[in-house]
Amino acid sequence: MTDSTLDPEDRKIVTLARSVRARNGVPEGAAVRDENGRTYAAGTVALDSLKLSALQTAVAMAVASGAKSLEAAAVVTEAESASAEDRAAVRDLGGPGTPVLLAGPDGTVRGTVAAG
Repeated sequence: MTDSTLDPEDRKIVTLARSVRARNGVPEGAAVRDENGRTYAAGTVALDSLKLSALQTAVAMAVASGAKSLEAAAVVTEAESASAEDRAAVRDLGGPGTPVLLAGPDGTVRGTVAAG
């Protein structure tokens, strides 16, 4: 998948995820798009009392804002894949077919996996 073949709405969540990662200096940035097209972007949370991946945080933000479902998710990371826990968080809100885009720190999408 090249940037030119990426849907503009998917490109937007990748850009948001990349921006959060860079701005906050965290290992991962993520963004999700809900059923109404609203987006939620977040970075890794690493407190002594609370540890959440960027994608888990973005899903939690969507839920806290009243989202009922997800259309897509994106994570910007150096990791080779989205973790099982991240995919489970997306699946819980969006269902097993929700696409999770995996992008490198430069924003290049390396692949897409289904949440389920």
